[in-house]
Amino acid sequence: MKYRVLIEQDEDGFFIAECPSLPGCISQGKTREEAIANIQDAIKGYIESLKKHDEPIPPSIEEEILEVA
Repeated sequence: MKYRVLIEQDEDGFFIAECPSLPGCISQGKTREEAIANIQDAIKGYIESLKKHDEPIPPSIEEEILEVA
């Protein structure tokens, strides 16, 4: 499954990763790569919890990124 993840660097230099499709699913890391690995784990745990509680799982996304000159 694919989910959109937003990554921003905060004022302390940490990278904050958030998955908008999964409310409250946020993680962080000292590096961008660490934040990505941590949010992947958070997303897996979030989806496992949804399954455990028989909650609906948001659908996977398909997305295109276009560059406009």
